[in-house]
Amino acid sequence: MKILGIAGYSGSGKTTLIEKIVPLLVETGLRVSLIKHAHHEFDVDHRGKDSWRHRKAGCAEVLVSSSLRWALMHELHGDAEPTLDEQLRRLSPCDLVLVEGYKQDPIPRIEVHRAGGDRPLLFPDDPYVIAVATDEPLETRLPCFGLDDAPAISRFITEFVRASAGRRLSVASD
Repeated sequence: MKILGIAGYSGSGKTTLIEKIVPLLVETGLRVSLIKHAHHEFDVDHRGKDSWRHRKAGCAEVLVSSSLRWALMHELHGDAEPTLDEQLRRLSPCDLVLVEGYKQDPIPRIEVHRAGGDRPLLFPDDPYVIAVATDEPLETRLPCFGLDDAPAISRFITEFVRASAGRRLSVASD
């Protein structure tokens, strides 16, 4: 399992970029999964549904299953948030795990950056940034891609995954 982060500040276009590149990566035959870190409270369940009611009643975990998908909701009940490595171990085998967020974890990542924002680039100070997707020209030796150039970015990712076969890309990989 290869791990590649998609990192950048809020509003930079990480989710939009991921939404564009995943179908292209899947077309190449890669099985792709994703872990997204949320900095705020979120809920994948809906108020009033049976599963929501079971969680609110105190269940530590609720698994909902159908013929199309299944989802496991785990309540932390005050326990520490799991690390990225712990979350990676929970995923089914795949070729590539894209990680949105977790900017502080030591994994290779593509930085997503928009011009005109008040946020600095990550890559000059982040040794894990291996490429940048941006809407402005940059002076760097790193590969740079236009934010809208999903085909080029997905080719880069596919080559990166294949070139790194057999090498550890994070604590949880291979």
